[in-house]
Amino acid sequence: MPIDLYRSLGSGPCTVVQLVAAALDLELNLIDINVYGGDHLKPEYLKMNPQHTIPTIMDDGFSIWESRTIARYLANKYGKDSTLYPADVKLRALVDQRLDFDLGTLYTRFSQFFYPQFTTGAPADPALQKKFEESLGVLDAFLEGNTYAVGDHLTIADLSLVATVSSLEFFDINLKEYPNVLRWFDLVKSTAPKYEEITSKALEVLRRAAAQLKEKQKSCSTAAEPR
Repeated sequence: MPIDLYRSLGSGPCTVVQLVAAALDLELNLIDINVYGGDHLKPEYLKMNPQHTIPTIMDDGFSIWESRTIARYLANKYGKDSTLYPADVKLRALVDQRLDFDLGTLYTRFSQFFYPQFTTGAPADPALQKKFEESLGVLDAFLEGNTYAVGDHLTIADLSLVATVSSLEFFDINLKEYPNVLRWFDLVKSTAPKYEEITSKALEVLRRAAAQLKEKQKSCSTAAEPR
């Protein structure tokens, strides 16, 4: 019986869940939620998830949300071994730390810097850009001496982090300044199961958003030129 995934196409956290499910060879029933239309505020959705956040899964009557929590749940319940989510206490702690770093720092700072720009047309905030770039520097340091985010194997930490980093392809952030991140990014793209299939449509949404943002910024710059 497939697991229901309530998602919004283009959402990095939703991509995380799909990547983890693919790595576990799980079937998902994808249910697209129109947040602009208020689907996440309907009574049936609130009954399942009172926080009305996305993604949410429903697994045989059990609902859970928060993408990184979902990743842990799926790996714990359906993992055939402990490769994706190590059983070793110290390795698991490192995976959890990377997941928390993505949630609380990398993805949060990405959202704080970019989302106001392509949702409200706000100008780029240099201070927020600096903080986000600092978080990329921290990720680069994490990856020093490691093949993957933790050790030599793909884990759910990689699948969470890559969903955030993949979004940068369409914005003016040069990953060449972070060589460990760039090397790791290429590796995960080539080894995460169904990476291209899962991310292609989501990244197309971001590609259009980035193009619209750049066009808007160009128009504002032209309008501000002295005449």
